[in-house]
Amino acid sequence: MLPRYAVGAGLVLALGVVHLQLDNELPLAAQWQLVTGGEPGGFEEVRYYYAALPRVILAVLVGAVLGTVGSLLQQVTRNPLVSPLTIGASSGAWLALVCASVWLPALAVDERALVAMVGAAISVGLVLIIAGRNGISGLPVILAGMATHLLMGAAASAIILLNQEAAQGVFIWGTGNLTQNDWNWVQWLWPRLLVLPLILMLAPRPLTLMRLGEAGARGRGFSYGPVLVVLLIGALWILATSITAVGIIGFLGLIAPNIARSMGARRAGDELCTSALLGAMLLLATDSLAQAAGDWFGELIPSGTAAALVGAPALVIFAHNKLSHGDQTALSLPHGARRTTWMTWGLAVGVLLALVLLTLTYTPEASGPAFSLPFAWPSDLVWSLRAPRLLTASAAGIGMAVAGLILQRLIRNPLASPDILGMSAGATLALVIFTLWTGTSIYQAGPGVAFLGSLVVLAVLLVIGRRSHYAPGIVILVGISLAALMEALVHFVLAQGTQSAHIILGWLSGSTYRASADRSLMLAAGVAALVLLVLVFNRWLTLISIGDPMARARGVNVARARLVLLLVVCALCALVTALMGPVAFVGLLAPHVAALLGARRVLPQLVLAAMVGMGLMTLSDWLGRTLLYPDQLPAGLMAALLGGSYFIFLLTRRRLG
Repeated sequence: MLPRYAVGAGLVLALGVVHLQLDNELPLAAQWQLVTGGEPGGFEEVRYYYAALPRVILAVLVGAVLGTVGSLLQQVTRNPLVSPLTIGASSGAWLALVCASVWLPALAVDERALVAMVGAAISVGLVLIIAGRNGISGLPVILAGMATHLLMGAAASAIILLNQEAAQGVFIWGTGNLTQNDWNWVQWLWPRLLVLPLILMLAPRPLTLMRLGEAGARGRGFSYGPVLVVLLIGALWILATSITAVGIIGFLGLIAPNIARSMGARRAGDELCTSALLGAMLLLATDSLAQAAGDWFGELIPSGTAAALVGAPALVIFAHNKLSHGDQTALSLPHGARRTTWMTWGLAVGVLLALVLLTLTYTPEASGPAFSLPFAWPSDLVWSLRAPRLLTASAAGIGMAVAGLILQRLIRNPLASPDILGMSAGATLALVIFTLWTGTSIYQAGPGVAFLGSLVVLAVLLVIGRRSHYAPGIVILVGISLAALMEALVHFVLAQGTQSAHIILGWLSGSTYRASADRSLMLAAGVAALVLLVLVFNRWLTLISIGDPMARARGVNVARARLVLLLVVCALCALVTALMGPVAFVGLLAPHVAALLGARRVLPQLVLAAMVGMGLMTLSDWLGRTLLYPDQLPAGLMAALLGGSYFIFLLTRRRLG
């Protein structure tokens, strides 16, 4: 082990020296003199001493923290796919800091680490409650972390949209940026990281006993619960202080421990120390790439973006290696009515009609209580504004609901949806890249670009899923990695602070603000055609959802049928995403509600899920328009908040029940 540590320390030192030579004209002798206590004189020496050196030291400290925390979390949970990103700690810290920046700015400045730690602790606690004790070591904790991440991301986006000026300062923090102008952050951070060597010295024995299982550890006099709480508090503290100093840098906490184990680190202490060294090396390397790319393109490239570009494929690779096709989610469709009745269908139609009338006739006023205002049929001008929004929201809800139902039936997993599987993320990423590449507005990019992005995700899912028999865990983690990559890229765009950045942020929330008659009709016609196609192929969906052998026995070409249906999902995601923006949770929630209402067979569930999706998006658009009038929230954001809250409630109730 000692030779390995010596080699690791030598590589960290070498990478640090290489990092210091980037865009640096000082000779090595002058650099050594400054490192050993010399006073900087000229501009190059000042930049080296106050910018380059602190950046390298922060990269080493933060990288070591991320590697250690990732290893600690993976050993505690016995789950090689757990990291601060996948367990929700980063999103909790992000939301907490956004809230503090808007409503408690003094606290956000003076106690940023405490704010970030509280947010991370709440998020991790929620994820652990959702997953339950039996789900920590498997896929449920990762999926719970993804759901929590989406929900908290939607809440943070809503707060930022309503308070753009107050929240502008957190954009750069959200990208993970190591750029420094002095030694203040180094001096602030290192005393707070004195917990790190304590963890490295004291954690190995408890972690070793934890590998025996709870019963085995207690048989040797080990108090499992309190030690677990102490370890998690220590890990969250050093994580919160690190991301307070440099922002959110994902994936390194996932990659470093897996590489450490592949190098032969089997004992608990060995894995912790090796992961710390690897974390420092990885962050130095990715930050060097970010700085070199920034110098080449003339733009600031945050370290978090570079880490995501490396880490997203790594998550896919590790998921493919660590999960088997038998790794299920241990969840089933929600229980509800055994079958639908005429009363169910009548109630669904009545609620839809009421929502449509409410959307068209309710006119909020800024001068009085929102719910005491009269209703009136809209004038021609108001109709021309509301009708396209209503049609856009309704078509988007139907499209995402049908897409979600297809995915849940195809892979026989009730947690599948276009946003969780990454198809919406692929379409969004393609549109954002197209906007950055061409310099045009994101509203000018068409469904073809979005379809290409979804198609790339589909190709990855098919390639990876074919070898694993389309294991639910593997295909879903592909979506998680793409969503994280997209988020890092979007944060990079928003950190530029341009007007187009705020336009992209509004579009990312699933807005109907810019809905026109032509675009809404295009979306409605496209969704209607694709839904009719699904109705034609509903027999395929019925047989495949029962099982591939049954479908083959009834003469279905399973491979071709699955491909056709997945292409329909891609097309639905592309249409909705290009013409409205990404919409989360509707594709997950609508099929669940349809099942709760008794729609168990494919055809009734398809129709009822489409009605639920339409109703959810119509309600979300109306709430976003009226709830905080004259301010407005995008329909997609409101749907994510409503659907995400329900999903968290559903999973929590199942785990506690």
